[in-house]
Amino acid sequence: MTKEELALEIVDRLKKEYPDAGCTLDYNQAWKLLVSVRLAAQCTDARVNVVVQDLYSQYPDVASLAAADAADIERIVKPCGLGHSKARDISACMKILHEEYGGNVPDDFDALLKLPGVGRKSANLIMGDVFGKPAIVTDTHCIRLVNRMGLVDGIKDPKKVEMALWKLIPAQEGSDFCHRLVYHGRDVCTARTKPHCEKCCLEDICAKAGVTE
Repeated sequence: MTKEELALEIVDRLKKEYPDAGCTLDYNQAWKLLVSVRLAAQCTDARVNVVVQDLYSQYPDVASLAAADAADIERIVKPCGLGHSKARDISACMKILHEEYGGNVPDDFDALLKLPGVGRKSANLIMGDVFGKPAIVTDTHCIRLVNRMGLVDGIKDPKKVEMALWKLIPAQEGSDFCHRLVYHGRDVCTARTKPHCEKCCLEDICAKAGVTE
């Protein structure tokens, strides 16, 4: 089986296993996802979803968050870790959205990358989830699982993994595929304990099935 064939088979099986998989960060507006994904760095999505409730109750829109003192933002988001840098980036990002984009999140990948605190992973998440455009989100789950599955060979650099997956995953499937990897990585192909290969829908085609790393 070629890597292209393997990729299509994995996409199909994960789609059946997790038909409703989506972003695990709660949001109802694009700018809120932008804030949450910054807070999610080295923090669980579950904790972020709790912390932002307080943040948005005090700052319910881009304008109010842009006007907020970064120290006040930091006080609220501190439970997510790295509070100082995250608050600084969120403050600067919201100011740019307010002053240059009328409070809207740009739907251009390169424009997103110019926003403070936004890297390729975050920009891809916004492009896929908010704007419905092709996206490959190479978070830690994605990088670990595609290496185990054999879609990439020992590549750990997020951008290199992303570039490799663009060649293998159909464009319209990329965003949902990456969400499904998150669910699969949490429930089955776990990182902190031995992977549960015996209940994995990919066991017979996974390159490292049964291998403990």
